Parts: sequence; C-alpha cells; structure tokens
Amino acid sequence: MEFVESSLAGRVAEVRAEIARACQRAGRAPESVTLVAVSKTHPPELIVEAIAAGIYDFGENRPEEARPKMDAVAALSPQPIRWHMIGHVQRRKARLVTRGYTLLHSLDSLRLAERLDRALAEQGRTLDVLLQFNVSGEATKEGWDAYQWENRPAQRVEIWREIEAILALPNLRVRGLMTMAPIVDDPEAARPVFAALRSLRDALRETFPAAVWDELSMGMTDDYPVAIEEGATLVRIGRAIFGARR
Repeated sequence: MEFVESSLAGRVAEVRAEIARACQRAGRAPESVTLVAVSKTHPPELIVEAIAAGIYDFGENRPEEARPKMDAVAALSPQPIRWHMIGHVQRRKARLVTRGYTLLHSLDSLRLAERLDRALAEQGRTLDVLLQFNVSGEATKEGWDAYQWENRPAQRVEIWREIEAILALPNLRVRGLMTMAPIVDDPEAARPVFAALRSLRDALRETFPAAVWDELSMGMTDDYPVAIEEGATLVRIGRAIFGARR
C-alpha cells in the first residue's frame, strides 16, 4: 500500500481513514478495530509523537528491549497507554511479559502458557492472551500448526487438547486468536489466511463456548484492509505509521 503523508500525524490519520473504509465495506463500526502501532525498533520520542496523534496502543516484539522503552515513554508522557507484546516469547523470558502489558498476542504453546501461569500465580496477577496459530503453512511462522486443520483430524484433536488445558489455567485469560500472513505483493493473496483464522476461531468458540473468543489479531501495513474485511479486531501497523525500521 502507498502512504503519501509525510508527517506522523498525517500518516495516522490516513491509516484511520483506511480502517474506516474497510469497516464500511464489511458493515462494521470503525470502533470495532483497535489500531496497534508497532513501535519495535523505534525510539521513545517517536512513540510520544504517536501518542500526541491519538494512538494509545503500542506493540513490541522483544520483552528485554521493551522494558526500558516503556519506562522512558512513561517518563516523557503522562498519557496512559496500552502495551502489547506481539513477538515470540521464549519460555525463559516468560516472566518479562507478566507485568506492564495489556495483551500478549503471541501465546504459541502449552509449555509457555504453563510457565506464564506459574509466574503470574507467584505475583497474584492475571494476563490477557491471544493464541497464535500458523494457518498459512509457512515454516518461518510461529504458532500452533493449523495449516488446513479442517482436513487433519489428528492435528485438530491435538490442538483442541492443548487449548482445553490452557483454558483451565487460572491466571491466563484467553481473548481470541492471532496469526501472521505471508508477505505478498497482492493483499488479496492473504485473504484465505485471514479467513482461515476466523474459521478456526469460530470452531473453537463452538467447542469451548464458555471462553471468550472476541479478538482476532491479524493484518499489517500491506494487508490490514483485507484483514478487517475478514474480521480483524486488532491490526498491527508499523511502517505505515513510523516509516521504515530504524
């Protein structure tokens, strides 16, 4: 996608306008989509500029690098904001994401869930999480292998077993699913991936109706309008807001 605005505030306005257009096509309210600005690799001063432009949700992908940045932003701006951990979390670093985050998008294994639950229990805390699935079949993508899950009964049984175990953990609150689509030249090529995640979410909701499955985190700079049309409630936008990575 092409973005012509040169100022950060202008780029934010352009992204919000595109979100509104996608929501209109899908018959949804723009307020049903949360814009998460992917601030990884960008300095605290640029995040404060984004806050001034009306963004209050920020995504980081490395917990050890995010902590000092979160502290620096808090020192620079009094505006309350929400931090999202969107990157892969190694089990040995699980404790780093138990404080300061509104939502962990990238819970990708039962073992990580159990490690997080133990750390949270020690702290007397809970954490909202999304379950990350690899529905594209790309070997480089993290998450539960759910490629063509509808046609792989044994794989489905294993996924359902692990999700049931996670839902029983008292200190994690599952809120929905997340995926990463392949990088493609035509955003339409990513549509089947987003539709597959929505279909998987609907199947899990049917099996586990007592859980909350409201959120779908999918879509980035090059394909987020298509993701919204397919049901995304959180879009993770970096380059369209901050420009190229630093």
